[in-house]
Amino acid sequence: MEDHDPTTLRRERPEPGLVLVWSEDEAKHVPLALEGGRIELTREKLLAVGLDDRRISRVHALVEHDGTGWSIEDLESRNGTWLDGERIRRRVGSAQPRVLRLGRSLFAFSSDIRRPAIPLLDPSLGVVAGRPLAVCYERIIQAARYGDCVAVTGESGTGKELAARVFHAFGPRSGGPFVAINCAAIPHALAESLLFGTKKGAYSGSTTDTDGYLVAAHGGTLFLDEIAELDAAIQAKLLRALETREVLPVGASRYRSVDIRLCSATHESLRGAVGRGKFRKDLYFRIGRPEIEVPPLRDRVEDIPLLLERARLQSGAQARIHISFVEACLLRHWSGNVRELLAESKRAFREAALEDGDMIGATALDDESGTRIEGGERRDTQPPLSRSTEAKPTEDQIRAALERAGSVAGAAKLLNIHRTQLRRWIASAGIDAAPYRREVGAV
Repeated sequence: MEDHDPTTLRRERPEPGLVLVWSEDEAKHVPLALEGGRIELTREKLLAVGLDDRRISRVHALVEHDGTGWSIEDLESRNGTWLDGERIRRRVGSAQPRVLRLGRSLFAFSSDIRRPAIPLLDPSLGVVAGRPLAVCYERIIQAARYGDCVAVTGESGTGKELAARVFHAFGPRSGGPFVAINCAAIPHALAESLLFGTKKGAYSGSTTDTDGYLVAAHGGTLFLDEIAELDAAIQAKLLRALETREVLPVGASRYRSVDIRLCSATHESLRGAVGRGKFRKDLYFRIGRPEIEVPPLRDRVEDIPLLLERARLQSGAQARIHISFVEACLLRHWSGNVRELLAESKRAFREAALEDGDMIGATALDDESGTRIEGGERRDTQPPLSRSTEAKPTEDQIRAALERAGSVAGAAKLLNIHRTQLRRWIASAGIDAAPYRREVGAV
């Protein structure tokens, strides 16, 4: 990995601005600085940064930031200005706007557009476009260089294992093994033997010596996800192993030397787990600092277009991503973060491939995808596939819905049925959906 100083930008003041994140049917990352707290979005100014969107007017919109909030004004543009999915026709103020659409280009509002100090990471370590994740990784890189432990926190699906891989890749043992373990998936009865190993004959059926995860990570990095799920006795033994650099396999009388770097992760603050009596205080003092949070996806929307492009490539879909699909993704909450975004987008790409569509628009995204989860369950916006009372539309109704929507997904929404069920009925009726398809989400 390239050498760098990960602290070079922290002493400077934040610089609010815009970031061009999508244009010409592909992801971008072009910061646009404010001048005196304002920026006039003109064709000439955007051409200077390589944006040639002919649907943007010669003088299109004005964006201002007063230190507390934003104001956006359409300057009588030919094709209009959209703020967070709604067309604006006058000056509009917003404390925390997310997305601005001009022509076929999308801009994200950013509280700090300064370029990250870290180099572009290897693609296997994830997508880093904007500052929120980059600053997180800067701190992890510092921890990797100057310490042997780091505690990563973050919501489910934010990419804590990728953060652990950054800790491993930038540390002095990057050539050693990286062993990732989800502690929540380890049965309590097997935790000791899996972590510390077993001696032959330690229990019935134990016919050979077995290395545990700590020995497997010797000379490298051990990543313990959801470490607070380990019971207190295992936590005590882990503390001793880290302090003495020795492990005692189950049934053994002699210790084995181990030399590991440890990255732990929880979905909540490890210090909070100590306060609730769920985590040993002494182990926390050994491994709980520095504690670094991986920001949720909704706080780093600049990364979303790049993640969508990666998901499309991984799915093998040939269809292009329409700006309406990207805008819809940028505006959603994504409670499941990167994991949910990738799963939902890959599903949409696969379904588009089944329909032989050449463009993936906003209608390919289910109503509940990326929305907030309330009361532990998603809002029920679509009927279940197995509902026996679901009324089957007539062939004429199906054709009329296809004609109006221009896609199977859109027709399913009009008919208030799931797209998979509609696809089955289309096939059983012998309807050819291809003639009804048209470019979706046109602006």
